[in-house]
Amino acid sequence: MEAILEHLPKQQEESFVVKSFDYRYFPTPWHYHPEFELVLVTSSTGKRYIGDQISDFAPGNLALIGPNLPHTYHNDEQYYHRSSRLRARSIVVHFLERSLGADFLSLPESEPLRNLFAHAARGLEIRGKTNRAVTERMKALVNINGLARWLKLVEILHILAETAEYSFISRMPVSGQNEKEDGRMAKVMDYVLKHFATEIRVNDVARQLNMADNSFSRYFSQRTRKTFMSFVNEVRLNHACKLLIENKLSVAQICFECGFNNLSNFNKHFKERYRETPLTYRKQYILYAQKSM
Repeated sequence: MEAILEHLPKQQEESFVVKSFDYRYFPTPWHYHPEFELVLVTSSTGKRYIGDQISDFAPGNLALIGPNLPHTYHNDEQYYHRSSRLRARSIVVHFLERSLGADFLSLPESEPLRNLFAHAARGLEIRGKTNRAVTERMKALVNINGLARWLKLVEILHILAETAEYSFISRMPVSGQNEKEDGRMAKVMDYVLKHFATEIRVNDVARQLNMADNSFSRYFSQRTRKTFMSFVNEVRLNHACKLLIENKLSVAQICFECGFNNLSNFNKHFKERYRETPLTYRKQYILYAQKSM
């Protein structure tokens, strides 16, 4: 996918950037940058787009995103209401390989780091005890400076390089370097996120980009390796999983809440993607939650 080039400027005395953000909602569009990004969500919920994958995020979500891997975090609808008192908070670390020193990664002891950085090209979801250990250290990073801060970053990267508590996010590396198409995919995603619960047609989105229907369909599939409607259904099914886990609505209510026009169609798409029915998915989650208590 194409995306907007953005990065966080660092101060003259810094080799990398640490920021603690506090917004009404996360404002960053679909974007990429040459730096590695370690991002910890400390408050708010929503949907996360990294590379070619969509998933939910919530407080505690921790990801390592490689250079030029397009991504965005889009909060749930209630965060955009004018009367909302909700906050979207995160801690973000941006660094380059050279932030560690000119020859640091060429050292034989740095092989685990080289492997970590190679894996980050697809984005890494950090889980379990590793998540908790890195979270603690990222919170400390915000309040320290100088050599102590650099050493803390190296400590974090060492923990990540030695752990197996991670999973790949994107199915394949995706490069965002194409400034010619800046903003187009951001418009598509914003439109889908705002309208997925209602009927969406290709020509509705094509019109947003001043493109003919066929041109838009070809444009989208070439850049995402999926059809536009399969992407819309992916967003809908992802939202359905969240509602199933919350266990507040019936399966039929969730079907229409997510933009499917009938229950049979919803069940068909859900089973194709998750290899089980929505009801089974809910029961399995409840069983897992009870065992984890």
